[in-house]
Amino acid sequence: MTRPSRLHVPHAPARPGQPPDFSYVRLSPAGAVVRPDVGAPVTELAPLSLELIRVLDDQHAAVGPWNPNLAIDELQVGLRWMVLTRLYDERMFKTQRQGRISFYVKSTGEEAVSVAAGLALKPTDMLFPSYRQQGLQFVRGMSLVDLMCQLLSNTRDMCKGRQLPVLYHSKERHLFTISGNLGTQCPQAVGWAMASAIKGQEDLAATWIGEGSTAAADFHNALLFASVYHAPVILNVVNNQWAISTFQGFAGAEQHSFAARAPSYGVPGLRVDGNDYLAVYAATRWAAERARSGAGATLIELVTYRVSAHSSSDDPSRYRPKDEPEHWPLGDPIERLKQHLIGLGAWSEAQQATLESELNEQLSAAWKEAVGYGSLSEGPKLHSDLMFEDVFKDMPQHLIEQRAQLRREKA
Repeated sequence: MTRPSRLHVPHAPARPGQPPDFSYVRLSPAGAVVRPDVGAPVTELAPLSLELIRVLDDQHAAVGPWNPNLAIDELQVGLRWMVLTRLYDERMFKTQRQGRISFYVKSTGEEAVSVAAGLALKPTDMLFPSYRQQGLQFVRGMSLVDLMCQLLSNTRDMCKGRQLPVLYHSKERHLFTISGNLGTQCPQAVGWAMASAIKGQEDLAATWIGEGSTAAADFHNALLFASVYHAPVILNVVNNQWAISTFQGFAGAEQHSFAARAPSYGVPGLRVDGNDYLAVYAATRWAAERARSGAGATLIELVTYRVSAHSSSDDPSRYRPKDEPEHWPLGDPIERLKQHLIGLGAWSEAQQATLESELNEQLSAAWKEAVGYGSLSEGPKLHSDLMFEDVFKDMPQHLIEQRAQLRREKA
């Protein structure tokens, strides 16, 4: 006798009012995962998509073959950028709550994902971020004032008022325009990487998406093209456990890791502790060396946790336990790197406090300057003519006439 089929619906391990449960997160001991040669065939790399690459152990010491052996000053630079990213997030989120900007997205708990990767790549590599990689902006030298002006959509807004807040870009710093349409940056990054290879250049492309966006066709199209053409690209999947209010299981995490999708396309997949600065740096550097050697693309799953709300429009207490962030098994990326430096005798709590004070002063000064170029409630405002520009190389007649009509009406 046959039984009727049943539809399986994924569910989160814990909902509001229930105790947090991270038993589903598969961990590996720090330093236990083998680091293969960058030119190893994909058939030998499958275990890397299931294990978890970790360098910092529970005592915050660097162990194992993935240790990138960074100099003290390099570690301190990484810590500085991560701290700035968090303080910037906190200040801008409060500013949104005060009604001074319209929208904001924080990256609390995910700072290593962007900062470590950004520092592991070359300044000429093209980056295709999503809206939660603020650290890449800082690593690439974007000024605080310019970033704040974009949030304010004022007269110095790099996007000329055409984008939501946090959707930054910089052609000069090789930062591709962030899009609110999730997943689109994956095929764009692969296409850029293919073009780089066609031109005989050494620069690669790297992109970041959330685990929820791996359910989009763009992600799979990108993987296929990257595999077929050996595109020099790094596809980063930031698995922060939640896509807005949807648990990672709805994107397929119950069946396999996100990194495990790569080998089926003929691409190596690395599953990495995204809250371990040294592990993220080492995995990115490994993937970059592989790409530059002509061996092609790598997918990196960064296992991390979204501590804050998905955005300023979200309330995570409605879909997960309020104390869930406190139970995340991989800790805080800033605290872990700080403790590592303290263990090396190269940092102290006093130096940490001084750093935070200095950065907060910089943020205050930058905000004061940024609002001088205009705010949501006060002028000056962007010129209305801007809406007609940057669409066509040569402005068509109907837009010329519309612009003239608007000017007459405003006169």
